[in-house]
Amino acid sequence: MGNASAMLTQYDIEEVQEHCSYLFSQQEIVALYERFCQLDRSAKGFVSEDEFLSIPEFSTNPLSQRLLRMVDGLNFKDFVSFLSTFSARASLQQKIELIFKVYDIDGKGKVTFKDLVEVLRDLTGSSMSEKQREEVLTKVLEEAGYTKDSTLSLEDFMTIIDHPGLKMEVEVPID
Repeated sequence: MGNASAMLTQYDIEEVQEHCSYLFSQQEIVALYERFCQLDRSAKGFVSEDEFLSIPEFSTNPLSQRLLRMVDGLNFKDFVSFLSTFSARASLQQKIELIFKVYDIDGKGKVTFKDLVEVLRDLTGSSMSEKQREEVLTKVLEEAGYTKDSTLSLEDFMTIIDHPGLKMEVEVPID
């Protein structure tokens, strides 16, 4: 894969760093480029849905189908930008915005109770009944000052999810 990193110029690295708000070091970007080239098996310059599903951690994630609509067809620059949200250096707002996109099933900028139930169903599988899911979500919404009939904007969503215990990070191996 040394060949792949040789195709990435210093200018390219700096451009990608700027595009992802400097959340990755130059070494991390080179490592991500090598991984991107491994995933892009047909060397077409973007990673397809099938190629993403070849990542075991991705394919076994209960939200992988929701994430696929965000990552299918990403070029390297956008691939790094997407992954930057998972950086320890990314802001809480960046992380919450990504989570919001996962919940915003139809992509209209609003999250409904039905959207919340669907995501919770994906996360819990058969370990919770539909009634339990609805009860839990109703309680969470009520505690945050919303009702089951509320349509949540990104700002509303941030109010509900913004708490000190939220951790959404991955480390990029540089080796």
